[in-house]
Amino acid sequence: MVHGRFLISPAESRERFLPNKQNWHECHKTARVTVGLGVQKGSGALSEKKSSGDWVGSSRRGDMPGGDTMGCVIPASQALWLGRKEERKQEASECLAGQMEKAAPDAQHLADMWQEPGGETPMGSIAENLLKAQEIALNDPRVPEQLKNYLQKALLVALGLDPYLVAMATSKRKVSPAHGSRDAGGTKARVKPLQEDTSGCLNGKLIKQNDKMAPSHIFRMFIHLIRARKILLIGKLKGYSILAIAEELPDDGKIFACAEVPYLGVNSQEAFDYSSDGEKISMRVGPIADTLEALHAEDEHFDIVFIDADQRNAVNYYSFVMDNHLLRMDGVICVENTLMKGQVYLENISEENVLAVRKLNAVINSDPRVEQIILPVQSGLSVIRRIPVPPDAVIESKVLIRDDVFWGYNKNRILDRLRLDDKVAYVTGGGQGIGRAFAHALGEAGAKVAVVDLVLAKAEAVVCELNLKGIKSIALAADVSKPEDVQRIVDTIVARWGTIDIACNNAGINMNSASEDTSLEEWDKTFNVNLRGLFLCCQAAGRIMLNQGYGKIINTASMASLIVPHPQKQLAYNASKAGVVKLTQTLGTEWIDRGVKVNCISPGIVDTPLIHSPELQPLVQRWLADIPAARLARVTDLQAAVVYLASEASDYMTGHNLVIEGGQSLW
Repeated sequence: MVHGRFLISPAESRERFLPNKQNWHECHKTARVTVGLGVQKGSGALSEKKSSGDWVGSSRRGDMPGGDTMGCVIPASQALWLGRKEERKQEASECLAGQMEKAAPDAQHLADMWQEPGGETPMGSIAENLLKAQEIALNDPRVPEQLKNYLQKALLVALGLDPYLVAMATSKRKVSPAHGSRDAGGTKARVKPLQEDTSGCLNGKLIKQNDKMAPSHIFRMFIHLIRARKILLIGKLKGYSILAIAEELPDDGKIFACAEVPYLGVNSQEAFDYSSDGEKISMRVGPIADTLEALHAEDEHFDIVFIDADQRNAVNYYSFVMDNHLLRMDGVICVENTLMKGQVYLENISEENVLAVRKLNAVINSDPRVEQIILPVQSGLSVIRRIPVPPDAVIESKVLIRDDVFWGYNKNRILDRLRLDDKVAYVTGGGQGIGRAFAHALGEAGAKVAVVDLVLAKAEAVVCELNLKGIKSIALAADVSKPEDVQRIVDTIVARWGTIDIACNNAGINMNSASEDTSLEEWDKTFNVNLRGLFLCCQAAGRIMLNQGYGKIINTASMASLIVPHPQKQLAYNASKAGVVKLTQTLGTEWIDRGVKVNCISPGIVDTPLIHSPELQPLVQRWLADIPAARLARVTDLQAAVVYLASEASDYMTGHNLVIEGGQSLW
């Protein structure tokens, strides 16, 4: 029995349904069974060939609720007997309801679930035998009460109803900006029951409990689900399992395997050397804390981090990964051995390793940055992800022509082409307003971001925000009108991250005055920042990009380059932004044949704190009357544009002025 499903033993299934030995062996080899929860009665999941006694399962789409399930091949010895008699089902229901009434409030629900077919697993056999043992114990007055209690606890574990699993399965929580992995800060968590099958099945794929390769099966499934490219392994994993994981990675994928001492055998090393996938594996031997520090210094970022809980400093490794952003924003941490073969359930245990695993589970559960669930497969597998939920999935359309449109350019689907993974970007004027929004957008798309601002404290505040999302970022102070400041920030970024792929030149100022009253000082100050500073940034970053043969430059212009906004008077600003557009067009045509694309974005009137100043607030209603969209632009209206212009998806665009103004320039 597993999750309330009654099973028959392999011996019984053999005796009842396979009349001869030959049929038994044939069926053992070929039977196909759909494994999962809630198989519909009469769905065809199993059918009987009465003439031969063989049982044949089906993995047809539609056999399961939702019409889309995964079939897997298992021996017929583990096939479910769908034709069991009504009295057997009734006996099962009464047994479960009677024994579980006091222990679990949802016993009747489980009893009802017994009426539906399931799939036999080692855990199911354990649960069935525990039920039999408990029945004997309850009917024998000589059995000590303590033994009965232990049988009940063991049964709860086998059913997946143990309070420890439920308590450690965290759901969404309210996240406070101030948090740490060691102090939950009183954050309240809503607890959800464990929904996964305790049988050792993950997403319908049967994992036999004694299968030594089972961890790699699970890990490969995670790699596929989150499209991982870079993986960190902390602790021991069989060499062949590492290679199996590497095989699932794309050609540019990488595994960093960290261990205190060498542990790969000769056979594993030979397999690495023989396989082309072995090139994806980097073994890091030595103190793991030092290895993690080195990876942090190298600014490595991982899609999946695997940690073996059965090691002394597992808590420290988890904390380091989270605190230093080694895990990508939408990455996953998998922790093995979190149940220590069931030892974490035991009371009054003093073994150091078990206590350490309990502590690790508690630390993760109290970390408000993540949610976790513990799967009782193998010795326990915790799956941990950051909050919030990853982006929505893409729904694909069916097409017939299998070209780049069908497969995606360079085998990358459109959203993948918008990714900026491992790209290096900077944003000037990044401490507030549009620049802050650009920094967040580029970081969320995968880039490392240098936030540049005249005021360092503003840049640091934005970097703090990015760090909370797990985005690699640094804060730099600079006056872009000074050549030495511009060169310094470029040199600093290249020294830190090796290159610059994306230059977002956004710094600008606006000093409103009537044309006849505009002083030369005001004119020069406006042009020094808006045009001179932008030119200096384009030139310094452009040299890096031209040398490497690729780069994206995005300049912030303005709707004022197209029309004369009114009623405010801003001659110097309008003229400087018109200059930005012409500079962008010139550089865009000069540099595209050397791999550097230069474009600009012209926002309309953007709703920033400046707009709500006493000087400008009276003008808002006048502006709204001139905007077909009937509202001011939000900084978030511009984020997708900067990601597009920074990505490979815009490689054929250069010298373009992308206007985002709600239609204002058309009236």
